Amino acid sequence: MDLHYLTIAQAAALIRTGKLSPVELTRAFLDRIRALDAQLNAYLLPLEDTALADAKRAEAEIAAGNYKGPLHGIPIGLKDIYNTAGVRTTGHSAVFKDHVPTEDAFTVTLLRQAGAVILGKLSTWEFAIGGASFDLPWPPARNPWNTAQDPGGSSSGSGAAVASGLAMAAMGTDTGGSIRGPASWCGIAGLKPTYGYLSRRGILPLSFSLDHAGPMCWTVEDCALMMQVLAKHDPLDAASATVPPVDFVGALGGNLAGVRIGVPRHFFESDVTCEPDVLAAFNQSVTVFRALGASVQDVTLPHLGRFTDINSLITAAEAYAIHREWLQKTPELYGERGRLRMMAGAFVSAGDYINAQRERTRLVQEVASVMTGCDLLIMPTRQMVAPVLGGYDSSVGPSLTPPFNMTGYPALSLCNGFSATGLPISLQIAGRPFQDHIVLQAGDAFEKATAFRTARPALAATALAAE
Repeated sequence: MDLHYLTIAQAAALIRTGKLSPVELTRAFLDRIRALDAQLNAYLLPLEDTALADAKRAEAEIAAGNYKGPLHGIPIGLKDIYNTAGVRTTGHSAVFKDHVPTEDAFTVTLLRQAGAVILGKLSTWEFAIGGASFDLPWPPARNPWNTAQDPGGSSSGSGAAVASGLAMAAMGTDTGGSIRGPASWCGIAGLKPTYGYLSRRGILPLSFSLDHAGPMCWTVEDCALMMQVLAKHDPLDAASATVPPVDFVGALGGNLAGVRIGVPRHFFESDVTCEPDVLAAFNQSVTVFRALGASVQDVTLPHLGRFTDINSLITAAEAYAIHREWLQKTPELYGERGRLRMMAGAFVSAGDYINAQRERTRLVQEVASVMTGCDLLIMPTRQMVAPVLGGYDSSVGPSLTPPFNMTGYPALSLCNGFSATGLPISLQIAGRPFQDHIVLQAGDAFEKATAFRTARPALAATALAAE
């Protein structure tokens, strides 16, 4: 049995019944990290000793009858902007290369309380904005489907680790698509939850009003298992919502009869142009949803460029506000891409920022009006498959992910096919606020009606055979 290719759901069932040891599982992942990560650069800091200690503790707790749930003994990686007490959290930047927090991020605390095993800290774009950069203290992560290609960002190491079996799940963050982009190009499932569902406390900020934390897993079902633990109110995060608890896992299963799906086709057929393979995969996905019982119809939203322009302006302004002192005192410590992207915020006036937030309110209202007639929206996650590492250029047009950072609505990326060159293609499913369980239900139904979860990157399979 390839332990590193188990899903959380599969591993949890084996651990619960005593058929799989958390220590055995963790050792399998640590061995694989040592064997393969030099090719992928997914990890900035593996935590072998503490991971094994976590696994031994989990094993003892379970043996004593104190099973905590499906994450107990499950090996998970953290994007290196999640604070970890006593363990460096760098943001993949020389600016924070010696930064050692004294407390865990709130979400990390929840994972530890659920018995998860923390494997290590994962690569990211510098401070979640710097792109795939080669002028930082550590190299950028690579795409396991083809190591010459970009894994997406900013949660680059999270996407690469999960796809290649170097972590059973990972935590990412998403300000304009930083969970869904790597999920798309690495062919995994990644959820940007509703704004306020997951605490941001203890995560290095980029944009206070746009940042989201969320899970990245091989399957949508595993994302639901993660959300069951992570969706807790944090009284010390001003944006954390107080909402009734939801059974994310219990919402899975069954067909989609009665679910109304809207397709903003202009987003990806006229506002931007999709690669032919991406468009073909999307159209085939519509057929799957109809076969599952959903009704699907085209809808019209504001032009995609309105969302992406406002998202970029707000992100630049808020990122500069956060980093201004460091940018002024030690600009040389930043990578060029990260420095330039954040410095752009210095030229955003107060009037421009306020007007951008007013326009954002109008966009939220327009989307809410459209969604009175549908439960979900679907579209491609990215209009293209993974480009050459470091070669991604925003001139390809607006991205399809920022509308749901702007609105705060939940959005999920999952694999819906492969290009002629064997690279993953992905579908994006968005829903109404705090209806993340419906988004996950639709994604889970799609995955179980298709065969895209049976393929793994050739790099992992080849390297494993050679071990």
